[in-house]
Amino acid sequence: MSYLAIKPTLHSIQGTIAVPCSKYHLHRALIFGSLAEGTTTIHGHSDAKHIQDTLNALYDLGANVEDVRSGYRVEGGPYNPRSQLVRLGSSGSTTQFLLGLGSRAAEPVTFDGVQALRNRPIGPLLNALNQLGVKNKSMNDRLPVTVFPGGPAGGNIAIQGTLSQWISGLMMAAPFAANDTHIKILNPFNEQTYIRLTTSMLNTFGIRVLVDDSGRNFTVPAQQNYRGAEIELEADFSSAAFPLVYAALHEGEVVLTDIDGAGHHPEGEVIDILQNMGVHLTIDEANRQITVRNEGIRPKGTEIDMAHIPDLIPILSVLASVSEGRTVLRNIGPGRYKESNRVEAMQQLCKMGAQIREDNDDLIIDGVESLCGAEIDVHDDHRVQMAFAVAGSLAKGETILNYPSAFEISYPEFLRHMSQLGMNIELTEDVMVKELNSSGSR
Repeated sequence: MSYLAIKPTLHSIQGTIAVPCSKYHLHRALIFGSLAEGTTTIHGHSDAKHIQDTLNALYDLGANVEDVRSGYRVEGGPYNPRSQLVRLGSSGSTTQFLLGLGSRAAEPVTFDGVQALRNRPIGPLLNALNQLGVKNKSMNDRLPVTVFPGGPAGGNIAIQGTLSQWISGLMMAAPFAANDTHIKILNPFNEQTYIRLTTSMLNTFGIRVLVDDSGRNFTVPAQQNYRGAEIELEADFSSAAFPLVYAALHEGEVVLTDIDGAGHHPEGEVIDILQNMGVHLTIDEANRQITVRNEGIRPKGTEIDMAHIPDLIPILSVLASVSEGRTVLRNIGPGRYKESNRVEAMQQLCKMGAQIREDNDDLIIDGVESLCGAEIDVHDDHRVQMAFAVAGSLAKGETILNYPSAFEISYPEFLRHMSQLGMNIELTEDVMVKELNSSGSR
């Protein structure tokens, strides 16, 4: 059995790394390009497993995506499935974006993924797709889901805003409807930054989405056509957050390149959060880089609304656990519905000596001066794993993390990048397993 072993970083850190491109933008660009008239050119590339999940699913649906030197070239057109089974892997975004678009296929298709994805309830999305006129069949509102050709019809849809992916999925299918689609977002309305990203990119591909003054009633005019576009992918702040926080918690200087400030990335808010907590961070837009200089000053506790940036819950929990004073992460509900229950998973920081507790929809964290090593179950969740790797770099003793390859889902460069910056992290094979294997071979 393999695991990640992290030992404390006991020296000043320094180094320069290039931030990978945004998976949030790339998922959408690939899918929109597959629906568009003409060619879509995407500048930027990712080896993240969730992007490969989207590429696999689009291939199964019959889309034509070419991997080129600068990124990807997508030829849009009707979905003529290469397989009746559409592979979703472990990607929730791929699942919830593509289910409604399955109605564009020339024949019924069944969407399915790994067991963890099968366990995630998607009833509100399936019900909303039925309201939209997309016929689908499932057992217990979970994968596998069969989607039938035809429609959508449009009309009036009301859906909880618990997860933005549900709403984005509706918006992606609605332009093909025979009638205008009106989407009303019921409470809670979380992850609004991701909705704004979807509507902005839809506009880039020629799709109009109208929103009223309340910000929770959307209209997608009927019978629109996606148009091919040229897309330059932004930097991925959901990945950059890990080296940024690592740099904020260790003395030294770290430079992140290929990054233009916060841009339009939902997690770009991490810059303001770090600065508000007293981290010395310099943005150089002319040279496309961010520098973090740490002279040994602990960040200061604060209050942060997590409703629209739930992917930052794991790493901000680590940051808060060793910051000075109290930090309150508010509106953490969306974090319970990700690859794991991240709210519950991050409370394992208590095993490392942190003072963290859940209070209704808040995480209350009182900073401590140091952590201690521990064995942590990362629940095969990439963001939980990478956050605990940063925690392990601060701890006395060794920290052991299971599911050693989880980071490859979103940030395959993570081990290499963090090692470059000074983190003492390595993939280790269990000694007892090695001994058993060698004795059995004799």
